[in-house]
Amino acid sequence: MILITGATGTIGSEVVKALLPAQADHLRVLTRNPDAVFPEGTEKAVADLGDGDLAPVLDGVRTVFSLTEGLNIAAHGQRLIDAARQAGVERIVKLSVRNVAHGATDPITSLHRADEDAIRGSGTGWTFLRPTGFMSNALNWVGMITGDQVVHAPFAAGRGAFVDPADIAAVAAACLTQDGHNHRIYELTGPDPLSPADQVAVLSKVLGRDLRYAEADPTGWVAQMVSYGMPEEHANAIGEQFRSTLESWSSEPTSDVTAVTNRPARSFTDWAEAHRNELLTPASW
Repeated sequence: MILITGATGTIGSEVVKALLPAQADHLRVLTRNPDAVFPEGTEKAVADLGDGDLAPVLDGVRTVFSLTEGLNIAAHGQRLIDAARQAGVERIVKLSVRNVAHGATDPITSLHRADEDAIRGSGTGWTFLRPTGFMSNALNWVGMITGDQVVHAPFAAGRGAFVDPADIAAVAAACLTQDGHNHRIYELTGPDPLSPADQVAVLSKVLGRDLRYAEADPTGWVAQMVSYGMPEEHANAIGEQFRSTLESWSSEPTSDVTAVTNRPARSFTDWAEAHRNELLTPASW
């Protein structure tokens, strides 16, 4: 049995897709939402990583995909680690962040680093996936793409080798089901270093729209996230993490997606073409 946490999110849902149908009836998905619907072949477990008994969720589980987020990364991760150890789980495949390897000290990276350390000290086998920024973050621009066609985003000078969530999921699926990945760390990137303006240029071509990029003030960008209902502390933490695109290592691609999946990492153009309809649908923003 494989347990997928964060199964309704951007990465978790892709991991479920990557594992099915090969792992049908051996795939347990964790959600806090009793009304959540998952593909046939999955077993739904309703529980909260922050509260309650996790023993039934881990019963019979051999490997775990650990996805904890926000400012609860380490606290929820510790509860999952404790339950996994008691259940005799063989390996935890943790979704971390690339920043951990490069000395970043922003709050989100620091929490992921603490969670990695706790997993290492647990005695359970582990694999750490450290992706860079997700290509899917461009979906946050849908309202601007379908509105005045001016995309406002901070850190114009920043460049990142952003990664397709489907590639993260493909690596995760291999690590959850294959031998040879224990005590391994993979930095997951796409093939091309892109600035926000570069991304907008790609979207303009793929979508057939005359899109323009305008640099947003980071403070205003964080305030906008707060206005959408995100807690201020969390929004500030995200702002600090995104500032890492200004670091030189952020633009350096790795070959780890290819090393694990035996195929090239997808480009931002590939991702945009696959998600063209979503990028042109205001409701997805």
